[in-house]
Amino acid sequence: MKVKRTHPQPVVLMLVLRGFGAQREVLLGKKLTGFGAGNVVAPGGKIEPGELASGAVVRELKEETSLTVDVSHPVHRATILFRFPARPASDMDCQVFWATSFKGEPVASGELEPQWYPVNALPVEDMWQDAEQWLPRIIAGEMFTATVLMAPDNLGVQRMEIRHW
Repeated sequence: MKVKRTHPQPVVLMLVLRGFGAQREVLLGKKLTGFGAGNVVAPGGKIEPGELASGAVVRELKEETSLTVDVSHPVHRATILFRFPARPASDMDCQVFWATSFKGEPVASGELEPQWYPVNALPVEDMWQDAEQWLPRIIAGEMFTATVLMAPDNLGVQRMEIRHW
């Protein structure tokens, strides 16, 4: 897929998982502010200048949910390149991590209302439309780089390509 070069914002997402088998859950939350407010998303945000992605994802998780994860515990599972042809300033290069070891209980913040969801009943109807295509893959253990080309309405997915690692 050929996509016009932009200057994407480097961002991170953290998938916190708990439980096993039919009891396995992932922490997601309703985004309260900013781009995508109202959608259910994974905790995350921008990488600050000079910050490593692994440090940013731990910081963002703490800020948005009060959960703590040791900086050595997040595992990089995917890179997702989000491209918004109708709004190139919204382009993002996203590093997705997961963690299964954490401390604390999720608490709402000004950014996110966190909630545990069963991995076999993800709230995809309340998420960005692309999440249905990549979130279950990461939870299932796949590792990949995906390019998501958003539709002109900036909501739907025009095309998505996945290259496994």
